[in-house]
Amino acid sequence: MKINLPPFLKSYGFSILLVASILVGALIGIVYQKDAARLKPLGDLFLNLLFTVIVPLVFFSIASAVASMTHLGRLGKILLVMLLVFVITGLIASAVMMVVVTFFPPASGVSIPLPTNADVQHLKAGDQIVRAFSVPDFPDLLSKNNMLAMIVFAMLVGVAASAAGEKGKGFTRLLASANSVMMKLISFIMYYAPIGLCAYFAYLVGVFGPELLGSYARAVAIYYPAAFLYFFIAFTFYAYLAGRSRGVKKFWSSIIPPSVMSLATGSSMAAIPASLQAAEKIGVPQDIREVVIPIGATMHMEGSCLAAVLKIAFLFGIFSIPLTGIDTILTALGIALLTGVVVSGIPGGGTIGELLILSLYGFPPEAFPLVTMIGTLVDAPATMVNAVGDNVSGMMVARVLGGKEWMDG
Repeated sequence: MKINLPPFLKSYGFSILLVASILVGALIGIVYQKDAARLKPLGDLFLNLLFTVIVPLVFFSIASAVASMTHLGRLGKILLVMLLVFVITGLIASAVMMVVVTFFPPASGVSIPLPTNADVQHLKAGDQIVRAFSVPDFPDLLSKNNMLAMIVFAMLVGVAASAAGEKGKGFTRLLASANSVMMKLISFIMYYAPIGLCAYFAYLVGVFGPELLGSYARAVAIYYPAAFLYFFIAFTFYAYLAGRSRGVKKFWSSIIPPSVMSLATGSSMAAIPASLQAAEKIGVPQDIREVVIPIGATMHMEGSCLAAVLKIAFLFGIFSIPLTGIDTILTALGIALLTGVVVSGIPGGGTIGELLILSLYGFPPEAFPLVTMIGTLVDAPATMVNAVGDNVSGMMVARVLGGKEWMDG
């Protein structure tokens, strides 16, 4: 028998269920504290299911989108506008946090003994760039740790299929069919999402919650409100630029599942399936959403830009160095942009971003664990901003390429 749900529950029922699941998980974590770690296997099961399907999903979505393009010039336009949007939004996020830490220094009154014998490796930029965009053997593409290289390969496969003309039609249909199968598989996995998210969030709150009350409490207390305010205000503004009031309404009515998914799992890649579904509901064209969102999950991190500025300000405070002067501030904004838009696509990009902060400013290696801990504590809201930023970026790319009426297409 088919159940007729009220329109509100049809639109928001699953979103409400996901939000309720992480609230229940947080409550379990608060009550049982470190004992809540016993629930982690249930959360790990959900993450493993998602991560297993991420590589084929991203490959088939990008390859099929590119292969179906009749004019490959459109792909170039999508990539160009996408990169422009990524850079602009990354700079805005970095500048916002710079203003916040100017008024609320994160290390004020904080005293943390510096650890010793930190293991800091030297950066080899050339090698890191090669690792980001390529792998030495085909099996290495089948790992979520080499997502950017796999995305490049998927684009090349799509371009080759399109360039093959009539002989490539069968392969193009295969890619489209496989993409549909992967999306259906994701819908099956999402049935387990409330249980998995509840268990994983219980573990996070129970194990890492006490850290939030320690020496890093001030830095965390600055980042969390700033990230959530940016999430609501900046993304509403971007959605308005993309689609005016209609765009704002569609954005907020569709974005809750990927928001909750990324917040609870701490993974932008885990949120890719939900983000693709949200972008489809919003009306972002298929070729745009299936290019922008997977690439954005690897190299567009507004939350990481916010966090990078916080880490810089925190270290400046710890070492009693004034964060003033145009050169110092511009360097901070540049590092934040590199961390959130460029370096994030490199395997181990988070660590490399932290090493950049130390090396470019000349901080001692002993400071490395300090910024690493901050990165861990702000990871959840940072990831949520990262993931949802990809979705609203897709809307802005659609607005630039499709004009004012892109939502009617």
